[in-house]
Amino acid sequence: MSRVNALLSLAVAASLTVALGACQDQKKAGGPAPAAGPVEVAVTTIEPQRLAVTTELPGRTAAFRVAEIRPQVSGIVLKRFFQEGSDVKAGDQLYQIDPATYEAALAVAQADIQKAEANLQAARNKAARYNDLVRNSVVSKQDYDDAMASLKQNEAQLAAAKAAHNLARINLDYTKVFAPISGRIGKSAVTEGALVTANQATALATIQQLDPIYVDVTQTASQLMQLRHAMESGRIRPAEPGKIPVSLFLHAAEAPYAQRGELQFSDVTVDPGTSSVQLRAVFPNPNRDLLPGLFVRARVEQGVAEGAIAVPQAAVTRGPNGGAQVFVVGEDNKATLRPIKTERAVGNAWLVSDGLRPGERIVVEGLQKVRPGAEVKPIPAPSTVAALPAPGAH
Repeated sequence: MSRVNALLSLAVAASLTVALGACQDQKKAGGPAPAAGPVEVAVTTIEPQRLAVTTELPGRTAAFRVAEIRPQVSGIVLKRFFQEGSDVKAGDQLYQIDPATYEAALAVAQADIQKAEANLQAARNKAARYNDLVRNSVVSKQDYDDAMASLKQNEAQLAAAKAAHNLARINLDYTKVFAPISGRIGKSAVTEGALVTANQATALATIQQLDPIYVDVTQTASQLMQLRHAMESGRIRPAEPGKIPVSLFLHAAEAPYAQRGELQFSDVTVDPGTSSVQLRAVFPNPNRDLLPGLFVRARVEQGVAEGAIAVPQAAVTRGPNGGAQVFVVGEDNKATLRPIKTERAVGNAWLVSDGLRPGERIVVEGLQKVRPGAEVKPIPAPSTVAALPAPGAH
């Protein structure tokens, strides 16, 4: 019985060997496996566009005007007339300094004027008499000259007394400390009974005008120079004649601040440490929503590019030399790696100044599967260049 089992095992093994050989022969007869087809990629067609050239820059808010209140005379503070953190108007009295000594000084100056006026009148009368007497040789010429000199001295003494009176009156007025500007006043550094000195280093209080308010941002000098060259060449024109609108974003908020601002000036000096230039925009702040010192993002609408060529940033790769390049799909559906020249980022796209022509197709998705010269299967991709705000709108 065991001999029969052994014969059956040999027969099965022989059958499997024959079947395996037949499969190998069939595989050899069929030839190599069919090659894979073209890789599928998403492409977009280059079309000239009208783009708003914007730049988002970090910045901080700053008060439109700042006035540090300091006393101009010394004395004891008798009263404070404002509430800390309130709005004050220019001309409102803020403090009253003890005026007693300054009232006395003014009274003394007034008495000095009266004394000088009396002396002057006596000198005038004497000079007038000597004028008649010297003609008749009753008095000497020397006595007459002395009388005229005394007259001049008394006139000068009266002028000095009047100047001292004006100074005393000014000092008395300075005992009332007024607000030089309108705005919001902060905390008071002194209370009633405090001794203050003229022109002291510590301010009594600080007033800040918050409407409008400044936003100070910085831009690299190279970006500013590129923008100026583009405007000079005509590739970019101002968004609004004579104006550069600015939108403001607070913290991580996606929606811009309700009020739109305007770029007021750019500094003429480049910071040697950062190679940047400071820009200043002014924003309406009617509700006092913006406070000095806030960190913000400002979107500066620096101009409009007519007939611009923009490509999605996702379509751009960098070559060994750091230059920008894209895959261009020709009419034969073969991908070619082409270097391009990019000027600046506009939204989620690069503004291209050289290397691409309208109507050409570029690969925007599937770049990792494409090889230079390889055939691809292009599929139209939806527009991937974000719609940018039109000039004069958010």
